[in-house]
Amino acid sequence: MTAPLSTGKTPVTIITGFLGAGKTTLVRNLLEQAAGRRLAVIVNEFGEQGVDGETLKSCGIPGCAEVDIVELSNGCLCCTVADDFVPTIEALLARPQPPEHILIETSGLALPKPLLKAFGWPSVRSRLTVDGVIAVIDGPAVAAGRFADDPAAVAAQQALDPSLDHDNPLAEVYEDQLSAADLVILNKTDLLDAAEIAEVTRQITAHLPRAVKVTPARDGRADLAALLGLHAAAENDLDARPSHHDGADDHEHDDFESFLVSIPEIADPDAFAARLKSVVEAHDILRVKGFLAVSGKPMRLALQGVGARFRQQFDRSWTADEARAGHLVVIGQTGLDRAAITAGILA
Repeated sequence: MTAPLSTGKTPVTIITGFLGAGKTTLVRNLLEQAAGRRLAVIVNEFGEQGVDGETLKSCGIPGCAEVDIVELSNGCLCCTVADDFVPTIEALLARPQPPEHILIETSGLALPKPLLKAFGWPSVRSRLTVDGVIAVIDGPAVAAGRFADDPAAVAAQQALDPSLDHDNPLAEVYEDQLSAADLVILNKTDLLDAAEIAEVTRQITAHLPRAVKVTPARDGRADLAALLGLHAAAENDLDARPSHHDGADDHEHDDFESFLVSIPEIADPDAFAARLKSVVEAHDILRVKGFLAVSGKPMRLALQGVGARFRQQFDRSWTADEARAGHLVVIGQTGLDRAAITAGILA
């Protein structure tokens, strides 16, 4: 790892990327490589119930204490600078042994540039510098065209109404996250063949406003030394990081919504996942994540879904003081039929 510059400021790495790209997995892998280096993690989630912060807190990595994982749910850091971000930073830096490096995992729907602007606040700028912005990209999602417009569909819409201002919120968030990056991690390459990796890399490079390295990865595995120590001082070159929202006074997340579904104990995880997949496909849900209780099993089942792709694994034992009941956070574009989705999941 490159030695920190002698600015006297604590370096911060912002990890961005769309829903389910693998940001939390990347952070966990970085914590495993810390080797005594004091790292603190701020996890910002979209929705009323945090899952990623809980996942990191229960990771069981030696030297990674729960106190080093700070979870901020139901908000966007860049929208709540005064209420959430600044007090959190001040509390971390006031510790007897403050962190040597801070990782910020943004919400999958966050626009990085407004957060970068927050580092211009006097109380923040004098103490922190953005070492780099890392964009984690879901390779299979890009290959499937999740963030790409259908040119024929756009042309048809505009033919019907020439004044129509076409808006693709998924593409805008994805492109804004890429535009802010100092390093791109092309994740889940084990789910792509060589030709697909080359094509996705070409598409990513076409969206980058400047020369940025694109690094392939599987399961969010990347070398700590390659990710920390970029010395980008990203807060000083905002003009090189264009955004679809440049010139706007603020930004909103009203293109997306989330809600929580409480899940009683389940008997068959595979059958539940199959049912959940059919619900996701029927309602075009972007992201599902949470924890489940399985009858007869002493351990909690963690479930993560990106579109119709799911992963599940037992992550830790249920504690004596918690109810054996699960919950799932459901995220999608605004207009989700919450009642039908909930009924389908609980059927």
